[in-house]
Amino acid sequence: MFTVLTRQPCEQAGFKALSRTPTIIALIVLLVSVVVLLAVTLIQIYNQEVFPPGLKYGIVLDAGSSRTTVYVYQWPAEKENDTGVVSETFKCKVKGSGISSYGNNPQDIPAIFEDCMLKVKGQIPTHQHRSTRIHLGATAGMRLLRLKNETAANEVLASIQSYFKSQPFDFRGAQIISGQEEGVYGWITANYLMGNFLEKNLWHMWVHPYGVETTGALDLGGASTQIAFVPGERVRMKTNDTVQVSLYGYTYTLYTHSFQCYGRNEAEKRFLAMLLQNSSYATNVTNPCYPWNYSTTSTMGAIFDSLCTMKQRPASYNPKDTITFEGTGDPLLCREKVASVFDFKACRHGQACSFDGIYQPKVHGPFVAFSGFYYTASALNLSGSSSLEDFNSSTWYFCSQNWSQLQLLLPKFNEVYARSYCFSAHYIYHLLVNGYKFTEDIWPQINFENEVGNSSIAWSLGYMLSLTNQIPAESPLIHLPIEPPVFVGLLAFFAAAALLCLVFLLYLCSVSRTKKHSVHAFDHAVDSE
Repeated sequence: MFTVLTRQPCEQAGFKALSRTPTIIALIVLLVSVVVLLAVTLIQIYNQEVFPPGLKYGIVLDAGSSRTTVYVYQWPAEKENDTGVVSETFKCKVKGSGISSYGNNPQDIPAIFEDCMLKVKGQIPTHQHRSTRIHLGATAGMRLLRLKNETAANEVLASIQSYFKSQPFDFRGAQIISGQEEGVYGWITANYLMGNFLEKNLWHMWVHPYGVETTGALDLGGASTQIAFVPGERVRMKTNDTVQVSLYGYTYTLYTHSFQCYGRNEAEKRFLAMLLQNSSYATNVTNPCYPWNYSTTSTMGAIFDSLCTMKQRPASYNPKDTITFEGTGDPLLCREKVASVFDFKACRHGQACSFDGIYQPKVHGPFVAFSGFYYTASALNLSGSSSLEDFNSSTWYFCSQNWSQLQLLLPKFNEVYARSYCFSAHYIYHLLVNGYKFTEDIWPQINFENEVGNSSIAWSLGYMLSLTNQIPAESPLIHLPIEPPVFVGLLAFFAAAALLCLVFLLYLCSVSRTKKHSVHAFDHAVDSE
């Protein structure tokens, strides 16, 4: 009876200890803190808005042998498999000739860029000017100038560097790219625009096309020409003309070669030099590739002041001497004479070779022919694909016209181009048929194109695509319902409050257990007595 009476008050005392006002307040604060922490976290996670990271811009100047073209490209800052999805948004042709023609007066170069650069500034948001990279790539014209006069080439590049460093863009330098790079970048451009690297699936996601064959690239510039394709057979891996390209998570093995001095302009100079060598008249030479009833006078320097024709200079060479070329409009003789521009005999019978003894595997798959190839085919009304028979018949018809008829035949007439289209057509025939070995059966696989969609087929786009591999992708922009500093502050405050309440409650429990232990000990002692 005594024992029961003594325990009951002690148990009630322990209960009262946990029922005091501070305990109730601590429990309420703990509960409220936990609820607020959960609510704030859920709101921050599930009510956030995700925005795309926006657009990035890049500028590439294609400094060719005959002219310079400025391209503006843009792509989403959040890239696909480490490569930007790039599109052309603006193009501007710089006035005047190519930068290699300024070897004697490099100080005049900045003025030629002013008009295009003023337009470019209006194409890119002002706040992105500083972060927009600009690159200048010079091709065969500058490659020849560097070989001829390295000091002059360096002065041209230095003048360009000085000008673009004063512009509001992130200038990354002016460089002379190799012929192989030009061929690879042209191949990248062609396949990108043809959709051979990426396509959108039913869920509007970018994926690699299944089973799509790549497209070969044929580029004809003023001073060089390039071929690039994925061979259908095993190639000699030790050759310098075999390269590997990685884009959008895939690796491609390419054959590519660049032929210096085989661009349209330099090839015609060599052709005219050959006609002069074979002529018995010193000042008047007949040209079967020029239209009938057309004649033009040129200085010897315009023909022989080039590394490509230096070996053909006559013994009594004077750059100021003049020579008159008279057109005869003879397509058969023109084709026969143009063949001598190439050295087909350097390739032994049965050898995998194009011309000049250069190794080349058998051409494989479809091809796109752009730049000079396209302009000539367009003059013959043969853009797109056609048969070799159609190409030859159109060439014969065009080359048989006299000069007055030709002026009516061409929608955009330019004397320098018009007089040379016949030579260009026969030159393209020999290059593709006797050089690259496009037979009559596979000729229709060549598409003569200049653009796909709104983008030009040029090495500059491939250059930009390659550069985007080195540009880090940006994360999407996330708009949070609670500003980060406020969110962190709320988390810290209520987490601290909950922790303090928890510690306080644990302390009360510990005190309560200690008192219980003391009461039990006292009761045990009383019972023992």
